[in-house]
Order: sequence, then C-alpha cells, then structure tokens
Amino acid sequence: QVQLVESGGGLVQPGGSLRLSCAASGFRFSSADMSWYRQAPGKERELVARISRIGGDTDYYQDSVKGRFTISRDDAKRMVYLQMTSLKPEDTAVYYCKGLYYTAEYWGQGTQVTVSS
Repeated sequence: QVQLVESGGGLVQPGGSLRLSCAASGFRFSSADMSWYRQAPGKERELVARISRIGGDTDYYQDSVKGRFTISRDDAKRMVYLQMTSLKPEDTAVYYCKGLYYTAEYWGQGTQVTVSS
C-alpha cells in the first residue's frame, strides 16, 4: 500500500522557518522523482520544488521560493524534506508531497502552513 505522510506544518511568524517532512512507503522510493506542491485558499495547486531520482534531472524551484526553500531527500530513510526559511504570508497554504514513479503519481494528504503575525 502506497503512503505519503507529511508532517511539520504549523503557524509561524513572517521571517520564520519550518521544515516539512514526507515519509514514503509502498513504492520504489529511490527511483521516484519527489516534489512538494502547495495550494492556497481559492487558488490552484502549484509546484513548489522537485528533486529527481538519483542520476536524474537537477532540482527545480518555483521562482517565488528560490533562495528561501531547499528540497532534499534521504533514500535510506525514504524521506523527502522541504526546509523553508524567510517565510512570507503568501507562503500560507496546504503543502503536499508527491511521488512520481514512472507514470504513477502518489500524493499525501497535506500539511497546513500558516505564516502570520
């Protein structure tokens, strides 16, 4: 059974930091491209960052998060992370972890990130 379970969301003040984690199971994690998406209220889900499987393409970051967010993965632990710094109110959204193994897509349930003073 495929599972992606996100954690680490919460309420943070502008300028603060959070680290999101995603635990994966049920598929060949090391061969999957992993991504973080987010969806703000009333907006479409958007790609935030992507990290390829070993030997694949380079990482991708949405322009609005470049220099502030860092995606990483630990294949031994089957984990993917999103380190978020210098958070802004416009980063408020539900953040989702996605795995792409060949043509199969897997999604987590999401974790809420709220940036507010």
